[in-house]
Amino acid sequence: MSDEHRETGTGWPQPETGRPAVGPDPRPDAPDADEVSPLVPDEGGPGSGDDGGETVNLAQVASSGARPAESGPVSSAEPAESASSRVSGRKVSSAGVMIAALLALLGFTLVVQLKTTSTDPTLAATRQEDLVRIFSDLDSREKRLQQDIEGLEDSQRQLRSGEQGRQAALEEATKRADEMGILAGTLPARGPGLAVRFEPGGKPIRADRVLDAVQELRGAGAEAMQISGGDRATVRIIASTYFLDGSGDALVVDGRTLTGPFTITVIGDPETMRTALNIPGGVAASVRGDGGNVSVEDREVAEVSALHAPLKLEHARPVS
Repeated sequence: MSDEHRETGTGWPQPETGRPAVGPDPRPDAPDADEVSPLVPDEGGPGSGDDGGETVNLAQVASSGARPAESGPVSSAEPAESASSRVSGRKVSSAGVMIAALLALLGFTLVVQLKTTSTDPTLAATRQEDLVRIFSDLDSREKRLQQDIEGLEDSQRQLRSGEQGRQAALEEATKRADEMGILAGTLPARGPGLAVRFEPGGKPIRADRVLDAVQELRGAGAEAMQISGGDRATVRIIASTYFLDGSGDALVVDGRTLTGPFTITVIGDPETMRTALNIPGGVAASVRGDGGNVSVEDREVAEVSALHAPLKLEHARPVS
């Protein structure tokens, strides 16, 4: 390019004169162009065409419709809409690329984590035969554990049943011991029964008459008995109790002397025992035949409080 058309910063040729190639402002009060264009250097100043520099005439650029660009001049005929569309397209494309990259990174992270948590490298490298053996061992272990659980549950049921059985046996033993204590005369007792009073007449009450009365009461279901004398001395009547005639109207019961009249307190069914005492030719008829009298009184609650010392067995032993 010749010296006359030296390139400027905008790629457009520089005018030969150092003055702007712009016509005067037609407005009457418009200032001189030299006063409003400080970017246009004076002739001979720095950046002028005389020292080989390039002068940028902004007024000329503005009047020609040209604008600087990175890759060269752009035609002023280019629509503003296409330029804005390219800028918007570049922005959308950059955002889409970034979102796609983030999604890909997230998917990769999830896959790696899933493989890490669900894949055992030892099992992955194991042969199929070994895997089958491991599965069989696990199945056998599960069966053994299930059997152990069933055994423990069965033991628990047995213990509970045994505890209930022991409790029931203990209650039954306690009940049996109480019954045996009453029969043996070692425990007091109370319940419905009778009070049988023997009053002598012209003859004293003999021991055999009292023994017959005791036997008839036992046959009628008597469960506990005691005999009292007129002096309020009381003896518990048990299976081994014996009766002897004493001096006068006295009676010896298990070695203890009782004076008349005598009263037998008995626990049992009152009606049955009353019937047994009053049978024809029985105890009551025999005592009345001797001049005496037998009176029977019902008791809703008869108390047998006299106790007998426990017998010490010398020869008898339980059969095991």
